[in-house]
Amino acid sequence: MAIEVKGRARPEAVKTDLPRSENSTGIAKVLPKMKQQSFASYYRLVKKFPLVPIRDDVHLGQALAVVEELLKCNLDEGADSYLDVLNGLIEAYESRVCPIPDVSEADVLRELMRQNSLSQSMLEAKIGIAQPTISAVLRGARGLTKEQIVALARFFQVSPGAFLPAR
Repeated sequence: MAIEVKGRARPEAVKTDLPRSENSTGIAKVLPKMKQQSFASYYRLVKKFPLVPIRDDVHLGQALAVVEELLKCNLDEGADSYLDVLNGLIEAYESRVCPIPDVSEADVLRELMRQNSLSQSMLEAKIGIAQPTISAVLRGARGLTKEQIVALARFFQVSPGAFLPAR
């Protein structure tokens, strides 16, 4: 048996224990261990909205609408697998088209202070970093030391990586 791919035939790479009619779809190769009912729901979803890379913002909107619908349902294994793959396609498109820029340590600290209703003086009293140092960090005039990053991360219960630039 061969699978047609953009005008070329290639031999089927994976054999499954599924009935021949399901095996001929090609999808069965991807999900050989999935239960028959779960496979059927996965296949129905793929027929409704194929799992292909997101092309543009219109296609993204359609994908997000499918995700929103699925999140309202009690999903079986097949639908859950479909949702995982669709989320990955959405994430890949969004990271390619609208990457999230790095946030400065000053912006991270400012936001954490805002969320916790802390002034510079209050933060100084809680973790021992001098208020003028906090002020200089918030202005961007100086950076945090490793010890200060660790202290802030512990206090705010975030990863120390929150204060570091992405690589």
